[in-house]
Amino acid sequence: MKFNKARFIIKLLIVYFIFFDQVIAIENKILFKVNNHIITSVDILNEINYLSLINKDFENLDEQKIFEVSKNSLIREKIKEIDLSQKFTEIKLEEKYLNELIKNHSKKLGFESIDAFKTEFKKNNIEIDLVKKKLTIEVYWNQFIVDKFLKNVRINDENIKKDLKKQKKQKEFLLSEILFNLETKDQLENKLKEIKQTISKEGFSKAALIHSISDTSNSGGKLDWINEASLNTKIKSALKNVEIGLYTNPILIPGGYLILKINDTRQVEKEIDFKKEFEKIKRVKINEQLNQMANLYFNKIKKNILINEL
Repeated sequence: MKFNKARFIIKLLIVYFIFFDQVIAIENKILFKVNNHIITSVDILNEINYLSLINKDFENLDEQKIFEVSKNSLIREKIKEIDLSQKFTEIKLEEKYLNELIKNHSKKLGFESIDAFKTEFKKNNIEIDLVKKKLTIEVYWNQFIVDKFLKNVRINDENIKKDLKKQKKQKEFLLSEILFNLETKDQLENKLKEIKQTISKEGFSKAALIHSISDTSNSGGKLDWINEASLNTKIKSALKNVEIGLYTNPILIPGGYLILKINDTRQVEKEIDFKKEFEKIKRVKINEQLNQMANLYFNKIKKNILINEL
């Protein structure tokens, strides 16, 4: 990405933000082509608006990074859409199901009601149809990944049961992640140095926005509370000597390298509903493997996608 173009677009968008009520239209220029799909300056604007609402750290990035993160987010979404369009005749969900997704999405973002969610998005010039499209693509993508790769998932039920039986107290981690990949292994030192510099200057959340290729990047890499029993041996070992507020060295996993930050830990004392807890941990382990397979698959299809800057 040439800086002058990014700077031009960002200046255009800054003017738009400052004089939002007075601006009638913004010049809509084609910036990129992803195969035959276009990404315009208005698409970038909409993505900036959207990312600013779902992650408060986003708007504190410098203008170049705001542009790059928005661009990469749109390209990633466009690649998924292109791949899905080759597999489905129509990418569309029933309105009833979409409304339920929006309801859940609004709760996840901390809105008290759907009306508050819609009002805030409208105030920031984000059409609800944009949100619906994003959610629809993610639902189709996730379903495709499950259908394609679930048969390849391998879970050792007995190991989960053994771990659960040992637990008098349940230790849980509140984690954030940065997932990245490399063309060659000898790039690791430079990439890690770059990520560490961003973490040091901007914080882990912003570093995830800038460097992570995971779908959690737009939310600053934040994960939910995770039971220790659901973590694989490699990740558990990496977290063992890491204190709260610090992060691991890169962990090699299928699909790339993973850096995990421990935001908090807790010991949960409660009567274990063995069956319920077993299913919960098993589901987390299944999702972990599916996410790794999804990243591998995405990296593979991306190589066959032509991305042009215009």
